Amino acid sequence: MSIFEQNLGPTKANHLPLSPVSFLRRAAAIRPQQLAIVHGDRRYTYEQFWQRSQQLASALSQHGIGKGDCVAIMGANTPEMLEAHNGVPLIGAVLNSLNIRLDASTLAFILDHGEAKALLTDREFSPVIKEALRIIDREILVIDIDDVLAEGGELLGSMDYEAFLKTGDSESAHDAIVDEWQAISLLYTSGTTGNPKGCVYHHRGAYLNALGNMTTMGVTHRSRFLWTLPMFHCDGWTFTWGVTAAMGTHICLRKVDPTLIFNLIEAEDVTHMCGAPIVLNMLANAPATIQKRASASIEIATGGAAPPSSVIEAMEAIGFSVTHLYGLTETYGPATVCIPQDDWPTLELQQRSGRMARQGVHYLTLEDAAIINSDTMQKTPNDGHTIGELMIRGNTVMKGYLKNPTASNEAFEGGWFHTGDLGVQHPDGYIEIKDRAKDIIISGGENVSTLEVEEILYRHPAVLEAAVVAKPDETWGETPCAFVTLHKEGAATEQDIIAYCKEHMAKFKAPKSVVFGPLPKTSTGKIQKFALRDIAANGAS
Repeated sequence: MSIFEQNLGPTKANHLPLSPVSFLRRAAAIRPQQLAIVHGDRRYTYEQFWQRSQQLASALSQHGIGKGDCVAIMGANTPEMLEAHNGVPLIGAVLNSLNIRLDASTLAFILDHGEAKALLTDREFSPVIKEALRIIDREILVIDIDDVLAEGGELLGSMDYEAFLKTGDSESAHDAIVDEWQAISLLYTSGTTGNPKGCVYHHRGAYLNALGNMTTMGVTHRSRFLWTLPMFHCDGWTFTWGVTAAMGTHICLRKVDPTLIFNLIEAEDVTHMCGAPIVLNMLANAPATIQKRASASIEIATGGAAPPSSVIEAMEAIGFSVTHLYGLTETYGPATVCIPQDDWPTLELQQRSGRMARQGVHYLTLEDAAIINSDTMQKTPNDGHTIGELMIRGNTVMKGYLKNPTASNEAFEGGWFHTGDLGVQHPDGYIEIKDRAKDIIISGGENVSTLEVEEILYRHPAVLEAAVVAKPDETWGETPCAFVTLHKEGAATEQDIIAYCKEHMAKFKAPKSVVFGPLPKTSTGKIQKFALRDIAANGAS
């Protein structure tokens, strides 16, 4: 044993578990009267934010929720979502933020698979939640979020959120975080199969990625962060904790609407935002009459497909500075960032936007991201031409997939997380993705599994064969394009097929276009999706 190891083991004095919950505790102690949350007429200071989060933790405890139990939330970007991201993990429970765009059957699968013991649910989403609860047919503690800004819906639970908070104690000490490897949250991704996979996050990863976001985007206590990004997406890419770490102000937003966004930008003097390329496109193309300004340039981060150069130019013209991030649900959201180099401002717009479109370099809080040959597990040369798979490793990679050791082992084979994305690494080390190995379609920032759509298509009585690929789209980045061969006696129009899909799955996953005819195949009968992608990109209507 080295002399530096003798009698120098970790103690409570020098080794404590990292948890992002500590950010709120610290903010409440240092800046108790700092404005923490804005939501319509509601205003909470950091002291109140901390007290309400403790009340939630205490109330859940008194209702039998404890360490390792799953608490789901079906919520919009409201204060309750932020409080859940702190109150639930305070007692060692695991937060499962549900995608508000999913259909009832998928939500039922998630609630059942994650074994949720409690559900906090916004009344606006009561129709789909009511059906999901009917499907699983088991007892879950349901608490209603009765937000005054919600549109419609009914109350389903035993009490509303505010009444539930009153059953808790804001002064109770909670010390259930004893290991930073503990699960902090559960997020589901479409993956490549019909049933979504549950990505389990740990406290350490959430802590580090939140700090990575804070550093990357330059968030400080003077920052005013507008929630144009859904908080259910990778825990808001961990900005739910990152903004709190900086002691900035969270400005809530129930829905992405250009008029609302620009009004808040002006009224609340927004400094930071995040969103999929479709959000940027929506803002860039909004009527000039509603494009209101903040007092200074707004930092906006986007992920998924890089925005076109015309959108970047338009965004800059109305006071935004765009940063391109890349990540997956499995990596707590952002894992790489396209850091601008000093010479980029001197480049022609098209050349500069081409550089900005790259996925860039790994986050400060991530250990490595590289293009690797999947067969040899060796890094490819940085020549900008040699294709390999983008692989990631570090402390901001998930624990694994819930109840799915086979998928977890496959994802972590060779000591790297396999993203399934194919790309190149340029001489400057910047990564650029060229294709998706697993055919996932990213439409408006949402993952759509082609296999899931195909499964629905094959259920249509007129469909003989079906395949789905991504079709480039100026608004959504990509949309599902279905290629369908009908039975000889079958009859269906494009609208029939699309309507059928919308009836049986989340509407955003349904094909936006359908092409009829025989499908190209290999000699072994495998559908040639590469050929279909070419047709979708160049000729499909």
